[in-house]
Amino acid sequence: MPHLTLIQLSSLVFTIVAVIGLGVFSARSVKTAEGYSLNGRSAGAGLIAGGITGTIIGGSATVGTAQLATVFGLSAWWFTLGGGLGLLIMSAFYARPLRHSGLETIPQFLSKMYGPKAGPLASIISSLGVLFSCVACALSGIHMIAAMTGASHVVAAAIIVFLVVGYVVFGGLKGAGVSGLLKMSVLATALCVAGLGAVLALYRMPDFSASFPAYPWFSLWGRGGSVAVSNALSLIVGVLCTQTYVQAVYSAADARTAAIGTATAAAMVIPVGLPSIAIGMFMHVHHPDLAPVLALPMYLVTYLPGWLGGVGLAALLLSVVGSIAGLSLGIGTMISNDIVRGVFGVRSDAHILLANRASVATVACMAMAIALSSLNSYVLDWSYMSMALRGGGIFLPLTLAIFRPGLLSGRWGVASMFVSTVAAVASWMFFPKLIPLFVGLIVSVGLVAIAVLLRGWSRRRLARRPA
Repeated sequence: MPHLTLIQLSSLVFTIVAVIGLGVFSARSVKTAEGYSLNGRSAGAGLIAGGITGTIIGGSATVGTAQLATVFGLSAWWFTLGGGLGLLIMSAFYARPLRHSGLETIPQFLSKMYGPKAGPLASIISSLGVLFSCVACALSGIHMIAAMTGASHVVAAAIIVFLVVGYVVFGGLKGAGVSGLLKMSVLATALCVAGLGAVLALYRMPDFSASFPAYPWFSLWGRGGSVAVSNALSLIVGVLCTQTYVQAVYSAADARTAAIGTATAAAMVIPVGLPSIAIGMFMHVHHPDLAPVLALPMYLVTYLPGWLGGVGLAALLLSVVGSIAGLSLGIGTMISNDIVRGVFGVRSDAHILLANRASVATVACMAMAIALSSLNSYVLDWSYMSMALRGGGIFLPLTLAIFRPGLLSGRWGVASMFVSTVAAVASWMFFPKLIPLFVGLIVSVGLVAIAVLLRGWSRRRLARRPA
């Protein structure tokens, strides 16, 4: 990948400084733990949509989608398509009851329904899954910065951590929301121009049909039916169980605003993958020897005007940074509230705020370390695994707690979360042909069914006893 010209580098630096600077400036009044993590529960629909899209549209939705599209074509769309569908379901069914609860984290909600043991367990499970998403974003960012600047992978990772700190550590959810809206505006503009150019170039290819047969290139099932279904369900279930997206719902001024903001985010997320897919297919033909993970940044540098290419690269880098920052903020909120406050009994608002900020920086560093040890892996594989882990154990207990409270006892709720997560992780580690999400959900459904049957049997037995 060629190094950047002075014009490209100048527009890249200016865009990054402007977006992050405005986000930090907008959140300069954040002084409390709740203001940091929930924006004082006063966010409007736009800020909610910005916070969600600023997180979910990261390296996986852009660089990772283009990477997979160079090999499989349209089936790379499942990340943003599945994520958007998950947000629509959240808007229609989950946003209102979650906002009405007046809580701050998913583990708090589960603790309320299943007892104090559920909270720390859910925090650990969710944090592990979210950390893998941070790794996916870190992979794309490290490769991109190293290729653009010639820096080592370690230096590239350090640059990302520095930007994450500026993006969210100082401004919290409000800063992330404002930066997310600005980032999406820049990213959408750059991707639309770049994607349109790639589509027109593909259309003019004389041997297009020979180069891109309908299957697998134009099939959502191009990687196989089971993989497609698994990816779609992983995104839907994972989105519904991700603290960062639920946190945006909790921050809303009211339940209606939460639903509108989440639906707006879905409308923004679904189409984002398409330009990256067109660019990935274009690069498959014109640069077959290029590492697929560099397809999108290479296209921006080579085929766009210098200033716009720099802006586009800045948008990609911000998408990586914003996603890591938003996901890390979700982990930080769970750790500070459910572990530091809930387990260790810390009550000082200043200490909770410090723990949240420190957790964000720590998670970013951990994600970089894991990514540096797995530089040749697929970005989206980490994302799908992340969604499966956080959804396999949390999804069913959370859904029952919202829509059928009391159906599952605390003991069985905790058992379902723990055993199904262990099953999903074990299948991932020892049985690679199995789909971890399906394993986790099947185990969770089985445990819930046993709990319900035993409860019904116990009630019938009591009813038959003589008065």
